[in-house]
Amino acid sequence: MNKLFDSVQLGRYTLQSRLVMAPMTRSRAQFDGTLGELTATYYAQRASVGLIVSEGAQPSDDGQGYIATPGIYTGAHVASWKKTTDAVHAKGGHIFIQLMHAGRMSHPDNTPHHRQGVAPSAIAPGTGMFTTTGMQAIPTPRALSTDEVRQTVQDFRHAARRAIEAGADGIEIHGANAYLLQQFFAPNANTRTDEYGGSIENRARFAIEIASAIAEEIGADRTAIRLSPGTGIWGIDEGTEGPDLYRYLVAELGKLGLAYLHIMHLGNDPLLADIRKLWRGTLILNRPGRPREQIGTDVASGLAELESYGVMVLANPDFVERLQTNAPMNEANNGAFYGGTAEGYTDYPTLREAQSV
Repeated sequence: MNKLFDSVQLGRYTLQSRLVMAPMTRSRAQFDGTLGELTATYYAQRASVGLIVSEGAQPSDDGQGYIATPGIYTGAHVASWKKTTDAVHAKGGHIFIQLMHAGRMSHPDNTPHHRQGVAPSAIAPGTGMFTTTGMQAIPTPRALSTDEVRQTVQDFRHAARRAIEAGADGIEIHGANAYLLQQFFAPNANTRTDEYGGSIENRARFAIEIASAIAEEIGADRTAIRLSPGTGIWGIDEGTEGPDLYRYLVAELGKLGLAYLHIMHLGNDPLLADIRKLWRGTLILNRPGRPREQIGTDVASGLAELESYGVMVLANPDFVERLQTNAPMNEANNGAFYGGTAEGYTDYPTLREAQSV
């Protein structure tokens, strides 16, 4: 495990460890997409990890899916994020802002313009979403026109520039978890007949264009992407061609010289081995539900350069120190994951605070 605490180069930055805070939606932003008052404290508390990947921030009004998620496309958004990035940097940390377009995983009641969600095709996910009036079925989305797909690429480019203006060290494109990019990958969510649908190459095109545009805008060494091959949530089915799509996609993304590839691994070990061979750059690996005793095994084996953790970092602002000293971990307050106040957000005690009580 000791290798976890070694410094590592990631893009243009030297990180203090190989431990990463995974992106986690917390739904504590204001309804205009600006960050809440406690967010700077929340991230700064966890700045001892090598890298923080923030919760997903929508790149446009159309990109919002859930209640109270942050944006990163207006001047007000930039100003609110600047407080957070400054707080993280003051603690010696690094932070990439994740750009997340929810696509069809949206409800009009949750967005600033209250319009129908957008997606590759007019196919509903067949699930519900929490809104201000409770759980509601997600409506059928509107299919983006070809010109609108191209405009969405530019929305991502603009949001990436805004993130750098806000002081972020870089951005992570959210290409996972059944959101817009993965909706383009999945043939049961993407039945388009233009250059963004049909073949593997066409279904991967949108993601590659976004990564290329952002790398051109802010530098490839500040641009990254997260993928979750095989995710089957919220109606997504990547079909039998899914593994081959990821092999093609990773090979094409590898030509761009991105800062890192962040994989949420769901059990297809042969595909993961192929991705490792295809990706010659920095790989961050996330294994949901990984037990504590397995922390560090992927770095030790050379399978990944860094490992990311979600709930354990959420509940333990001094996650790195607890690993180094083999101290017990706080238990997460599951009922306070989304929305709310400081409870389950900034009130988790550090070891030193717990010992002083």
